[in-house]
Amino acid sequence: MKQHLILIGMTGTGKTTVGRALSERLGLPLTDTDRVIEQTTGQSIAQLFREQGEQGFRAVETQVLHQVLAGKPQVIATGGGIVLRAENVERMKRHGWVVCLQASADEICRRLAGDTNRPLLQGDLKQRVRQLMLERAGKYDFADWKVETTGHTAYEVASMIEQRWRREMEVRV
Repeated sequence: MKQHLILIGMTGTGKTTVGRALSERLGLPLTDTDRVIEQTTGQSIAQLFREQGEQGFRAVETQVLHQVLAGKPQVIATGGGIVLRAENVERMKRHGWVVCLQASADEICRRLAGDTNRPLLQGDLKQRVRQLMLERAGKYDFADWKVETTGHTAYEVASMIEQRWRREMEVRV
């Protein structure tokens, strides 16, 4: 049974912020996979990337996702690259209702301006965001539903998702 509400999407689309709002609205706990990774390893995401490389980080991310999905129903905010491993995609599809948050490249750049904690966005932010969007084109298409976050507050997006989620859960009963 699909028990979790899982948020996926590019970095900067609002997964953590919308996740917090959804958690409050739905009365479900929020789990941010990046925070769990940091708590589990005792290292920041940036440190893990420096010390283990992206592949090492992705291995830890996969382990954390598996653990989180084995838990009680919750809102799960994932890292933007969690969709790069097919096993993660399959697990998310099997255990949750997956919502992809989307935003324009300009909006992502606006939101992330000055954020130096994202290893894959070091250097020219606009160029890196556009490159990641190209590299990940189609990777989020498995989502059950997609929501554009550009021009909307986190609470507006959470409200849209909550309404759709409740309809989806009624259909499943």
